[in-house]
Amino acid sequence: MTPPTVSDFTPKATARSGREENEAIAQAALDYFEGWFDGDVKRMDRALHPDLVKRQAGDELGITTKERMLELTAAGAGAADGADRRLEVEVLEVHGDAATAIVRSAVYREYLHLVRTSDGWRIANALWRFT
Repeated sequence: MTPPTVSDFTPKATARSGREENEAIAQAALDYFEGWFDGDVKRMDRALHPDLVKRQAGDELGITTKERMLELTAAGAGAADGADRRLEVEVLEVHGDAATAIVRSAVYREYLHLVRTSDGWRIANALWRFT
């Protein structure tokens, strides 16, 4: 069997430009962080895929689900984290319906995997640690 070559792969066509895709991905990350800081459940809900798996980097990974993130957001658990609101969102790669981004804040560093859904970009996986 002959191994595939670069020419064997054709990227999925999309109506959006690369810049528009990056902006939509960054907006999902901002909805996630700013929703957390502001206790805005609507923004948090919009940012997260229903099957979200969020883990903290370390020996004990644990799992936080979308439902738990919405509960914590509604309870205002992220309010203190938003004292310093500087956020840097870097979209590393977009490949078809998958994307990877890093968010740097005063409190967290998060590595996000996003998926394009019929409702837009949603965060499917998050690995985080304190800065």
